[in-house]
Amino acid sequence: MTTALVFHPDYLLHEQSRDHPERRERLSYTLDQIREEGLWDHPSVKILTPHEAPMEAVARVHHPEYLGFLEEASRRGGFIDFDTNVPVDLFSHALLAAGGALRAADAVLSGEVINAFALVRPPGHHARQGTGAGFCYLNNIAIMVRHVQQQGVRKVMILDWDAHHGDGTQQIFYEDATVLFSSIHQMPFYPGSGHVDEIGSGAGTGYSVNMPVPAGTGDESYHYLFDTVIAPLAEEFSPELIAVSAGQDNHFTDPLTGLALTARGYAELMKKAVGLAEELCKGRLVAVLEGGYSVEGGLPYTNLGIIAAMAGLDLRSIREPDIYQEWLLRARDPSAQVQVREHALSLSRCLAPYWKCFGGEGKREHPGRWDKVGTGST
Repeated sequence: MTTALVFHPDYLLHEQSRDHPERRERLSYTLDQIREEGLWDHPSVKILTPHEAPMEAVARVHHPEYLGFLEEASRRGGFIDFDTNVPVDLFSHALLAAGGALRAADAVLSGEVINAFALVRPPGHHARQGTGAGFCYLNNIAIMVRHVQQQGVRKVMILDWDAHHGDGTQQIFYEDATVLFSSIHQMPFYPGSGHVDEIGSGAGTGYSVNMPVPAGTGDESYHYLFDTVIAPLAEEFSPELIAVSAGQDNHFTDPLTGLALTARGYAELMKKAVGLAEELCKGRLVAVLEGGYSVEGGLPYTNLGIIAAMAGLDLRSIREPDIYQEWLLRARDPSAQVQVREHALSLSRCLAPYWKCFGGEGKREHPGRWDKVGTGST
């Protein structure tokens, strides 16, 4: 099995400020770890270099007025919100991040590799059609999904496991039945969306699937949700490609969140996603980096585990250094499992009218081309 890592040295240039959580060290520490463990030169890993996304691809998702604002603000600097400034040269960096997602998808669709992980910055899943937010400017995974649909892929399942709800991605596909959006995220938490009753609207009703989890949630609950919600939905929906918004801020050392996933938990989660892709869509899976702000204790090990899982390598040695184990004991809350199961039950009741896997009659058929169902192109 060959997996691609998509990376460009310019991903280390974007910076809002030296002390901003979304800073270049998020990738530089990961790259050091990947090279130290030999994955950069591993025969099962192929390194790919992206180009900036063409405006045609970006404009399938984002409004022209917003793109014009980003381009103009990038010349002198600008402001979206208190977490999301527009530094000089931002637009080219954002286009390169989106281009990384496109390069990953093209490599998978062409058969160059079986799956791919785009190690991009800045992230994207909070970006909506007409604005950025939450460190995000262009919605990289949404741009990639519309791109593959232009290439003939009819149905895509998005799995967003970032600790923050992917509100931008959900909004873009909320009325679209060709994209099954699923998200596991901490709640209550930024951005405040992602309740179980947010299930889509219009033709897309039933195709937004939200699994909120409380602080202290760890590996066991994430795997429970994968096995009881994500996998059954995927099997019924039968996607032609699985897209993962791979946010690593669920890690127990992350300074911005309150969850308790481990690097091994992440690796095993990706292993399940890879297995699902092999079962349903010839292994076609594209992961795009989102959040994750533990630059030393979390990201190097979670990303290493994810890459190893995607390449089909042995995961038994994936773990954080022993010095972090006390952090895990403080972060984990065993009682969170009860809430997770209660929320999953509520979700199944909301979705039962639309999916047979939750005991309902389900829809008679799941749709074909994206430009004939739901909102289509923006």
